[in-house]
Amino acid sequence: MIRFSHVVKEYPRTGLALQDVTFRVNKGEFAFLTGPSGAGKSTILRLVIVEETPTAGEVRVSGIATTGIARAEIPRLRRRIGVVFQDFRLLEDRTAEENVAFALEVTGSPREGIPARVSRLLTQVGLASKGTSYPKELSGGEQQRVAIARALVNDPVLLVADEPTGNLDDRATRGVFQLLRDINAAGTAVLMATHNLELVKRNAYRVIEINRGQLVFDSVEGSSSSGAASSNTIATP
Repeated sequence: MIRFSHVVKEYPRTGLALQDVTFRVNKGEFAFLTGPSGAGKSTILRLVIVEETPTAGEVRVSGIATTGIARAEIPRLRRRIGVVFQDFRLLEDRTAEENVAFALEVTGSPREGIPARVSRLLTQVGLASKGTSYPKELSGGEQQRVAIARALVNDPVLLVADEPTGNLDDRATRGVFQLLRDINAAGTAVLMATHNLELVKRNAYRVIEINRGQLVFDSVEGSSSSGAASSNTIATP
């Protein structure tokens, strides 16, 4: 599903963001991506959704190597990946239904089938009664659910979530995280970057920890990397 092999990412102005990072996330797996701010988590996510390509090493997503990928192939690969952001990124002048419908329209879905699909997706995320509400009329947790519905429009094999509960209170966090668990239980792999260490501790999912651009802990391997010391390694319960 996702495979990083000795990945290095270097930026001209800021230098190394990732150093010799190797890990793999399998089909249908749920994995937390943790580490302090600036550790390299966002760089990993950008590499997964092909906003960036590695300086060295190889990144493969759904069996496709991202280095050298034809420009025309990138949108096709991205349609297999759902992406959820911390700040929701909803269109403020469109209702919940229209936000989800827009994602279907831009990916070329037949127009006649869009209303039924939007209804199904909003029902899936628990917002069947909120379809005509605008983002400003929704709570933070509800806005994130709309964003998740939008991310699911193409039935992705992988959902990438970048701090999806970062702007939510405890109750909304629990609801959104349970939704992500349900999506994973239905067969979609989930890679979730988070600073919420209590959430990580409470749930027995895989933990991949990055610090200073290096992989320092992977709970599948059960040990820290010998090349870097972890400042906040968390073992799953």
